[in-house]
Amino acid sequence: MGQDQTKQQIEKGLQLYQSNQTEKALQVWMKVLEKGSDLVGRFRVLGCLVTAHSEMGRYKEMLKFAVVQIDTARELEDADFLLESYLNLARSNEKLCEFHKTISYCKTCLGLPGTRAGAQLGGQVSLSMGNAFLGLSLFQKALESFEKALRYAHNNDDTMLECRVCCSLGSFYAQVKESMKIALQHGDRPLQALCLLCFADIHRSRGDLETAFPRYDSAMSIMTEIGNRLGQVHVLLGVAKCWMARKVLDKALDAIEKAQDLAEEVGNKLSQLKLHCLSESIYRSKGLQRELRAHVVRFHECVEETELYCGLCGESIGEKNSRLQALPCSHIFHLRCLQNNGPRSCPNCRRSSMKPGFV
Repeated sequence: MGQDQTKQQIEKGLQLYQSNQTEKALQVWMKVLEKGSDLVGRFRVLGCLVTAHSEMGRYKEMLKFAVVQIDTARELEDADFLLESYLNLARSNEKLCEFHKTISYCKTCLGLPGTRAGAQLGGQVSLSMGNAFLGLSLFQKALESFEKALRYAHNNDDTMLECRVCCSLGSFYAQVKESMKIALQHGDRPLQALCLLCFADIHRSRGDLETAFPRYDSAMSIMTEIGNRLGQVHVLLGVAKCWMARKVLDKALDAIEKAQDLAEEVGNKLSQLKLHCLSESIYRSKGLQRELRAHVVRFHECVEETELYCGLCGESIGEKNSRLQALPCSHIFHLRCLQNNGPRSCPNCRRSSMKPGFV
């Protein structure tokens, strides 16, 4: 089956599918898959089969076709096709509640080099990742992913994606509400604080700042009472974003400064990075170049402090898909560097490394 005939058959299948003749559509697409020689057409028909089986609730079949699509994308050696196929693989695992795999495949999507499809599919990747985090009850990470998906939807006028994100936020709210009930029943103050913080973040993401502020105040009260300084940082970060949304930048900076002090006290570099990033945005909009430069420098210092480097070659760990090796002393190196190094002791601390573990 040639390229033109493949296109015609795919279109015929789509027409049957849209007229609710699903089984006939599947038969047409399966014939294309069996007889078609055009790789691009094969990739497209696999995408149709993945979508159809998803909507029919046949998730194992969906996964099967997603795996075949990945192989086809690799044959095509095209980054756009790879992105789309990894997203389908992530969605398939999400439907099967394989949430750790979903997150892994979503991260692979985000790690692919810039593609034409990135702007269109980036929001869907964030949405799938958010759903997976929600499935694992990692509420804060889920909300961050949903917020990214919403930004993609708004920036690209994608109303369908926006609707899907809002549906996920509804599920998110229901789960947090249920967690809050359990926390109140058992007098679990840390869980109450976390739920209040999640409620506040949800209202902020929806633009309901009037409701968000009192929730942040309640969360901060409990976080202070139980001595959770990192929790206080997260609350102040949310408050700062609220003030930024209202264009009250001086109050946003006050919240950021308090959060920076706490983040430095507990040594949380990731929070410091987020806060420096917010400060950059504020000072850039205010046109204060000296303060902006100071935060840019501090941001890059934090990045360097959180980097992992191989103690033998000096290269950053994680930039390339290289195999790593952890020694009994917990020092980590590139496997190839240790193999080339020769000695059986750790190059850093000189302890014996007879029983290495692979990472």
